[in-house]
Amino acid sequence: MNYNAKEEDGGGHHSGAGSGVASKSKKPDNTAFKQQRLPAWQPILTAGTVLPAFFVIGLIFIPIGIGIFVTSNNIREREIDYTGIDPSSECHRCRNALWNDTCTCTMNFTLDQPFESNVFMYYGLSNFYQNHRRYVKSRDDSQLNGDKTSLLSPSKECEPYRTNNNLPIAPCGAIANSMFNDSFKLYYVLNNDTKTEIPLNKRGIAWWTDKNVKFKNPTGNTTNLTELFKGTTQPLNWQGPVYKLDTLDPDNNGFINEDFIVWMRTAALPTFRKLYRLIERSNTMQPTLPAGNYSLFISYNYPVKSFDGRKRMILSTISWMGGKNPFLGIAYITVGSICFFLGVVLLIIHHKYGNRNSSADIAN
Repeated sequence: MNYNAKEEDGGGHHSGAGSGVASKSKKPDNTAFKQQRLPAWQPILTAGTVLPAFFVIGLIFIPIGIGIFVTSNNIREREIDYTGIDPSSECHRCRNALWNDTCTCTMNFTLDQPFESNVFMYYGLSNFYQNHRRYVKSRDDSQLNGDKTSLLSPSKECEPYRTNNNLPIAPCGAIANSMFNDSFKLYYVLNNDTKTEIPLNKRGIAWWTDKNVKFKNPTGNTTNLTELFKGTTQPLNWQGPVYKLDTLDPDNNGFINEDFIVWMRTAALPTFRKLYRLIERSNTMQPTLPAGNYSLFISYNYPVKSFDGRKRMILSTISWMGGKNPFLGIAYITVGSICFFLGVVLLIIHHKYGNRNSSADIAN
């Protein structure tokens, strides 16, 4: 009774949702998009469309793969392992060298075929995991970009290679601390045992964006790098400070040293190679490296025995597709051959069974 009276006293207003209140419709709007009336195309896979596709892919991929494979095989490459594991190797006595030790050895080798175009000299390391998460993060990009604050107060990501004797390390981090520091000299040996040194170009080995954008020396009122890096110390495993990486060329010193920049671009796999020098062709009538005997003089400073690593020097030419890489050509040939083979198999199946009437007669 009280409820009805309250309704009457309220002038006919209801306290709850009455029948006069229209509920909101959940039906989508009557548009072509929401009602799924837009034009659509759905491929119908038939023998007439699938079989030509398999044959076309095969006929395109196989020639491309053969071309890439032949191009890769035409690239000259010579690899010299100088780790010194073999007791007969001259570099065997240097294998037990520690950081900052200086040991020299010579490796003699022969090129059976000349290297015609520009030659790229790489150093290679094996069993070195530059892709480790903590190793990759152990750097300060702001410091490497020349930021004065980060130079004197490096990021905590660089620990435990952030400071030494209460001085900030420049460059800090595990990547910089483990920088490769072997050096090479290449000689061409004539028939009378006379050695001619091959000029090695140390400029142009780093990416342009790294050299000009990501890596910069700190700036100030002077161009003297000794003053600009004042108040910092060198990484623990380095033989000298960063501003003495190349004392002969001020445009290749400090954080913008190209050897340093190349090392700081970490490798994705534990076996890798990094560009060390360029051997440019000076005479178009003569090969860059003629066939014959060569001598590689090595300053063996980088220890690899502790992690069972291997070291090697690689001489290589390049082509329009880059360095020697037969995998891409083999992959194209394999995919093309599989597609062509499947096309033949499906064509035989279609020819044998495709004309049969798949629908059964239904009696009325």
